[in-house]
Amino acid sequence: MSALTTVVAAFALALVAMSFAFAGGAVIVAVPLAIIAVGVVAALDFNKRRKQVGTLHDQRERARTEKVEFTERDEQTLFSE
Repeated sequence: MSALTTVVAAFALALVAMSFAFAGGAVIVAVPLAIIAVGVVAALDFNKRRKQVGTLHDQRERARTEKVEFTERDEQTLFSE
């Protein structure tokens, strides 16, 4: 859970608790607002993680396509007798 998700979840919980404390009718507004806020932050977090995984796969593919050229001296030092 990222720091932003934690902050938004705490804010949503505080919003719901405050609505119960001051006016019971505010729950009708506060609960859906809190659920929407947590959903938006979760969607942003999932999107960020998806992009990170995508860049990792791209780097792995680029690493596979690059061919390494060894010189004759490299080949001599790579093989032990």
